[in-house]
Amino acid sequence: MTADPVWVKSERQRERERVLASQGRRTASVATISTILFVALVVTVVISAPGWPRVQETFFDPEMFLESVPAVADGFLINIKIFLIAEPLILVVGLLVALARGTRSPALFPIRALATLYVDVFRGVPTLLVILMVGFGLPALKLQGIPNDLVTLGVIALTLSYGAYVAEVFRSGIESIHPSQVAAARSLGLSHGKAMRFVVLPQAARRVVVPLLNDFISLQKDTSLVATLGLMEAVRQAQIIASREFDYTSYLVASLLFILLTIPLARYTDHLSAKARKRQGS
Repeated sequence: MTADPVWVKSERQRERERVLASQGRRTASVATISTILFVALVVTVVISAPGWPRVQETFFDPEMFLESVPAVADGFLINIKIFLIAEPLILVVGLLVALARGTRSPALFPIRALATLYVDVFRGVPTLLVILMVGFGLPALKLQGIPNDLVTLGVIALTLSYGAYVAEVFRSGIESIHPSQVAAARSLGLSHGKAMRFVVLPQAARRVVVPLLNDFISLQKDTSLVATLGLMEAVRQAQIIASREFDYTSYLVASLLFILLTIPLARYTDHLSAKARKRQGS
C-alpha cells in the first residue's frame, strides 16, 4: 500500500510568503514609529501650553480621581441598567414598526401611516427633548398606571427615540432581500407571514447586525442624558462632585467608564464588518 503524496510548498510560494511577511513587518514598524511620533507631538504641544498647569490641576488630580471613582461607578451601574433594559425593547419596537411600514394591504393603511408618522416624529426630535417630554410630561398627566420611577421614564424615552432609528435599519435590511425570495417561499406554500418569518427576516437580521451595533454604541452614551431628569447616574454624580470640589477630574472618571464599555463593542463591530467584507469578497 503506497502512502499518499505529501504536498510541499514550491520555492516560488515560499519566496512569496517571505516577501509578504517582510512587507507586513515593515508596515507595522512604520505605523508604530509614526504613532509614537504623533503622540509625542501632541503631548509636547499640550504640556507646553500656557494653561496646562491649571488644566492639570482641575482635570488630572490623582487624589480627586480616586475619590470620585466609587460615586461615579455607582452611578454608572444605573447607565448599564438602563442600557440593558432599553436595548431589547428597542429591538422589539424597531422590528414591529419596520414590519408595519412594510405592509401593503389597503386595510392596514392606518397602521402603516401611524408607523411612518412615529418614525418621522421621533427621528426629527432630539433625544434630549424626548427624555424631557416623557420624563416630565407623563407624570404630569397623573393617570393611573403612569410610572414615576426615573429609570422607567428614561427607558421609555430612549426606547421611543431609538426605536425609530432601529426601525429604519430593519426596514432597509428587509427591503435588501430580493423579492424572488418571497416568491419562492410562496410557491412552496408558505403564507406571507411565514415567508417573512422563516425566509426574509433571518437574512435581513444578518445584514443589519453591524448598523444595529453602531446604534447601540450611541445608546450606551445617550443613557447619560437621563441625568436631566435628576437621575443619579454617572454624569450626574460627576457633576455633583465637580460643583462641590471645583475640580473636573470626576468628569474624566465618567468618560473613562463609558470608554471602557464602548470600545469592546466598537471593536466587535469592526470585526463583524471585516468578516462581512471577507465573505462578500470570497
